[in-house]
Amino acid sequence: MDLQTKLSNIQDADRKDILELDHRIQQFKTGREDEERFKLYRLTRGVYGQRQVGVQMFRLKIPFGKITSEQLEAIADISDQYSTGNLHLTTRQNIQMHYVKLDDSPAIWTALAEAGLTAREACGNTVRNITASARAGIDPDEPFDVSPYVQASFEYFLRNPICQEMGRKIKPAFSSSDQDSAFTYFHDFGFIPRIKNIEGQPTRGFKVLLGGGLGAVSMIAHPVYDFLPADQIIPFMEAAIRVFDRYGEREKRMKARMKFLIKKLGLEQFLELVEQEKVALKNQRFPIDAVEEKVEAPDFDAQNTPASLSNPEQYALWLQTNVFEQKQKGNFGVWVKVHLGNIDTNTARKLAKLVRSCAANDIRITVNQGLLLRFVPEAALPYLYEQLKTLGLADVGFDSTADITACPGTDTCALGVTNSTALSTVLENLIISEYPHLLKETQLKIKISGCMNSCGQHMAAQIGFHGSSIKRGVGVIPAMQVVMGGGIDPAGKGFIAEKVIKLPTKRIPDAVRLMLDDYLAQAGDYDYFNDYFQDKGKRYFYDLLKPLADLDNIREEDFQDWGQEQQYIQSIGVGECAGVVLDVVGTIINDAKSKIDMAFEALEEKAPADAIYHAYAAMIIGAKALLLSKDVKCNTHKGIIHDFQEHYVANGEFQLSQAFPDLVLQINQNTANDDFAGTYLAEAKAFVQQVIDTRNAQLVEAGGEEKLVIDNYYKA
Repeated sequence: MDLQTKLSNIQDADRKDILELDHRIQQFKTGREDEERFKLYRLTRGVYGQRQVGVQMFRLKIPFGKITSEQLEAIADISDQYSTGNLHLTTRQNIQMHYVKLDDSPAIWTALAEAGLTAREACGNTVRNITASARAGIDPDEPFDVSPYVQASFEYFLRNPICQEMGRKIKPAFSSSDQDSAFTYFHDFGFIPRIKNIEGQPTRGFKVLLGGGLGAVSMIAHPVYDFLPADQIIPFMEAAIRVFDRYGEREKRMKARMKFLIKKLGLEQFLELVEQEKVALKNQRFPIDAVEEKVEAPDFDAQNTPASLSNPEQYALWLQTNVFEQKQKGNFGVWVKVHLGNIDTNTARKLAKLVRSCAANDIRITVNQGLLLRFVPEAALPYLYEQLKTLGLADVGFDSTADITACPGTDTCALGVTNSTALSTVLENLIISEYPHLLKETQLKIKISGCMNSCGQHMAAQIGFHGSSIKRGVGVIPAMQVVMGGGIDPAGKGFIAEKVIKLPTKRIPDAVRLMLDDYLAQAGDYDYFNDYFQDKGKRYFYDLLKPLADLDNIREEDFQDWGQEQQYIQSIGVGECAGVVLDVVGTIINDAKSKIDMAFEALEEKAPADAIYHAYAAMIIGAKALLLSKDVKCNTHKGIIHDFQEHYVANGEFQLSQAFPDLVLQINQNTANDDFAGTYLAEAKAFVQQVIDTRNAQLVEAGGEEKLVIDNYYKA
């Protein structure tokens, strides 16, 4: 069966995406598309290169981690057919499959679309998966369920032209309450629900945080609104993304996140630019239908489904650490600890069947790589526990010190420096065997990343580690940078961890023992681990751990990473989210022409705002092409607008009836209606045609030789 036939029952938007992906793959394989350009494209379709050459990681995009049992079964089937039979749960509430062949990605996406899932914008410089508290909708402390607002935001920005080709990614998060269990404080956009009495009416809204982020330079988000009405959150996000797209850095990848733009401009100026964009928005208000979903608990027959508890003491501990009563009294949420976020497909299918028998058909992937089952009747808890136990999913201590978050590290990631997964297993076993009381401790978290980029969220942990290395003579010792003091305190305030010391990775278990023993010896003086850390100060912990950094007594095993038998060899690849490295000017001009075609298509589909943004992008790309022909660096849209005026219009080389900034920046001075869209698109089309004519004249003068654009001149 050919791809067209397979797609006959799939929605138009998915069908178009899948056919385009298949076409671009063929273009790449036959040499008609440059590898770097293709990489930039496939990333926005969820296809990410692994550390291992020739295979891909395929990532889904699952808003707020919500999947049904049927969808879980479908993903398991896909993994068995095209991947390794393993599903990896991520800290962004997604599922990843590894060792996927590029040629299989359209078929994978087709199967996902049949199950109501997508991979669009799961990777790349886009609005990434929008995360939320897994407890949303059942949280006893929530003012209201944020889930409908997350879903609406996901749908609004999916395939939205304003966020397809940004300088870097955007990560939003919604917490269900002030406890901030979604970590809004380190996201580009953070939303915490509020209810405010306005003119005698209880009105829904959100506390809004902006410009946070983890990584090599972590920053806490700025609070920008204590209360923003709910119908304003999507317009605010759109306006801020438009500012980020125009002013954001594109050449220096490590400085290209929104947090750096806000730091550069200052929060006040950034918000002024956001206000300037609002006139041009598709929607000045965006009301969201937020009727909370009516979820019925399953009709569980306890009499005909008896459960004989094999270990009543362990069951009691499970109830204490993995179960909570929902705001819907008599119903319970059950946390499922998934070691390293990995669940094999046979287990996934059995879990899906179990969910249908004793929980709502609404599974939530959690931000610490676990699962939450919802609306479990009290009578079903013993049976559920015993069945989870047979699946290896009844481990106690969910979200405790013994529930360690770890990214895949050097298992599959090209950026990984050291093995985070094997170390995580070692530390979990250490805590369970030597500090079993910490299975009940939820205010002291350990998180591990294989590199400084913080996919394991180590900078948001009370005790965190990220992969590094130490040179020793001609050898290299795998190491971990120890960080401390991150996470959320009991009042919901977020903290970024501080670097303390770098240690050989084989000595990390001893480091954990030292830190825990010292804390537990003084725990009576402190309510919370970070109180202890802040009171003692970073130097105290440096001195505490410094003996472990002594290399005079280095052992042969210290040159081996966890989970490895051979001597460590540092091998760090290039991140897949980097921009395009090289191209020719003519190819860039073709991109501008494509944007014009997309603008006309949007106009025909009665989407004037989309048409306007495509027209804007066409002019920016066209101007960029001509600037690159003169080796003018192009690292921001704003810079392109200024430099094109200086290098082409002001000197008379490119004739316009008005200054180029005045032409192109009409986009933020007019409402997004049909009349302006038609006029603006006509001007953009004429501009791109003049770009083509100008480039043709340049080629004649250069003897027809096309110009190669190198590396750092191409990014914007």
